[in-house]
Amino acid sequence: MRRKVLISSLVLCTGVFTAALTLGAADSPPAKTAAGGNEAEINKYGQSLIAEGRKTFRYDTFGNEAFWGDTLGLHKAIAGEKNGGVGGGVSPKTALSVGLKVDADALPDALKKQIAAGKVDLDDPATTIALLKLNAVVGVTAFANPDGSVKGMGIQCALCHSTVDDSFAPGIGKRLDGWANRDLNVGAIVSLAPNLKPIADMLGADVATVKKVLASWGPGRYDALLDKDGKAFRPDGKQAATLIPPAFGLAGVHLATWTGFGSVPYWNAYVANTEMHGGGSFIDARLVGNKKQYPVAMKTNSGKLHAGASDRTTGKLAALHVYQLSIPAPKAPAGSYAQAAFDRGKGLFEGKAKCSGCHVPPLFTEPGQNLHTPKEMGVDSFTADRSPTKSYRTAPLAGLWSHQKGGFYHDGRFATVNDVVNHYDSLLKLKLAPEEKTDLAEYLKGI
Repeated sequence: MRRKVLISSLVLCTGVFTAALTLGAADSPPAKTAAGGNEAEINKYGQSLIAEGRKTFRYDTFGNEAFWGDTLGLHKAIAGEKNGGVGGGVSPKTALSVGLKVDADALPDALKKQIAAGKVDLDDPATTIALLKLNAVVGVTAFANPDGSVKGMGIQCALCHSTVDDSFAPGIGKRLDGWANRDLNVGAIVSLAPNLKPIADMLGADVATVKKVLASWGPGRYDALLDKDGKAFRPDGKQAATLIPPAFGLAGVHLATWTGFGSVPYWNAYVANTEMHGGGSFIDARLVGNKKQYPVAMKTNSGKLHAGASDRTTGKLAALHVYQLSIPAPKAPAGSYAQAAFDRGKGLFEGKAKCSGCHVPPLFTEPGQNLHTPKEMGVDSFTADRSPTKSYRTAPLAGLWSHQKGGFYHDGRFATVNDVVNHYDSLLKLKLAPEEKTDLAEYLKGI
């Protein structure tokens, strides 16, 4: 009998001890990594990738100066005839007017004081050259000869996907990486190049037509498929470019870009090699084997680029990817939206308005396959049909307040957030009251 009681007690104690261990495992912090673990290695590697990726994003041309400088001669148009180039040149005022930005942190303190005092000639292209040599123009780098003259120029990711906070002056301030530069008039800048014939030959058009197409884009827009399908205008005659999207808040998001053409690393490779014209490798069989949809890509073989040992992009894609995913969506400034309306709008977003069915918080897009047909979106299929997906991506909404300039959707067809709300109210037959639409719009502006 005593033996049975003893065994029962041991069983009970063992159960209590086991339960205590289980509770302790749940409530206590995890034990330190044993010697030989790779936690320190992971931390060091992650930090190094962010630092390397930031450098690539801001300053790496991937060797594209061979195209923008040697082939198109764009640096000559910027320098102007008086500085060894051609034409009148591009002054800082002109550069700022077409959306180029200046990194205030790259300016020496003495130069800042001179600019503030009005002692720097902002109408002189020579000043632009000086800023380029300082690496102060966001997304653009000049390459100099031994005598100081400019021999070429290249561009970086930051040209389109960074802006500045205007803390020093309009267009001059601290960098805002990942923000869409909706002031940047890419078409106007490219059209300055003295030699546009290579682009005309690629498209099977004349230079005058190329300039007409570039002029149609306007600020904040770029056509990343023109050099694949040759569709310069929509069937209704309107321009075919899409808005420059932000490159922040993409961690956890499946497909990037307006039509979900590919993931973030896919798009980095696509842009670095086929749009920025870097010297690297890029492979996409969808572009190679579809002459009907992508005749220009077939002509240039742009879906099958192999640079071999001279590849200047592939080795940088991993770090670039990590850096981009580390850029959070910016928080809406206090006072930029009505808090009470925001709170009511949140309930509508997650309830009656049905927004969260696709824009699932906190990603604000689908955690999975984030594509929809044009019919589901209630818009035409022109841009979707230019993509292999034939669809539109559910755009992440966090930080929406920071890229309202130029409108909403891929082509800016909706001028305001309220226009987007009205579109979905009609499409989904939500029957939102006017005050509910206002509350929902305030929520969208605040997330």
